[in-house]
Amino acid sequence: MRVCLVSQGALGAFGAVKDTYAEEKADITVFGFGGMGEVSYERELKGETRFFEEAALLSKTCKNVVVCGCVTDTRGHKRKSAVVAENGRLSGVSDMLHVIDGEVGSGAALRIYETKAGKMGVAVAEDLRFPSVIKSLAVCGSDFIVCPCDRVGEIHSVLARAHAYCYGVPIIVCGNGYSAIADATGEITFATPQSPAFFDLCLRKEYHLVETRRRFALSSL
Repeated sequence: MRVCLVSQGALGAFGAVKDTYAEEKADITVFGFGGMGEVSYERELKGETRFFEEAALLSKTCKNVVVCGCVTDTRGHKRKSAVVAENGRLSGVSDMLHVIDGEVGSGAALRIYETKAGKMGVAVAEDLRFPSVIKSLAVCGSDFIVCPCDRVGEIHSVLARAHAYCYGVPIIVCGNGYSAIADATGEITFATPQSPAFFDLCLRKEYHLVETRRRFALSSL
């Protein structure tokens, strides 16, 4: 699976120069939160803005999956979100579940997207800090997990490595000015401040039998 990581610049700006990278033919293009900025559902529905349409059109032109981080505004209730589009259609919007110190509102559910690149789990921004999110996406069959971020620090690389190793699924992190990919061995296989950047990610499905023993009392009949 060929991944395109866009950690700098808006979605529209990348769309304007996409022909420069046409030969790369990425299966998935991931933007950080700089891709869209803030999106108002009300203004989108009224046709005053067309951020979602731009994402869909870019996915149609590139014939791939587009994931873009943004802040969505529902009549003043803001959430950190990720917009997903594929082959010219909007597949959905995933919201961040865990909010730290009330910066924005929280979402309600996780989602795995069936794409031509495989089953894609989406963890938005600070959800990467919560193992339960990554575990749920992995247990439910994600082939890989994408995490659009706004701010990226060393902790994001550490968490991506740990989660990828513990739950056996590659994790793609793309934030403002930095991108990284961790594979199931717990290693960072790719990291760069360059934008756009391309990487061939090998999706390996490896399974092992894990046994455990614990005390368990059966009630008498």
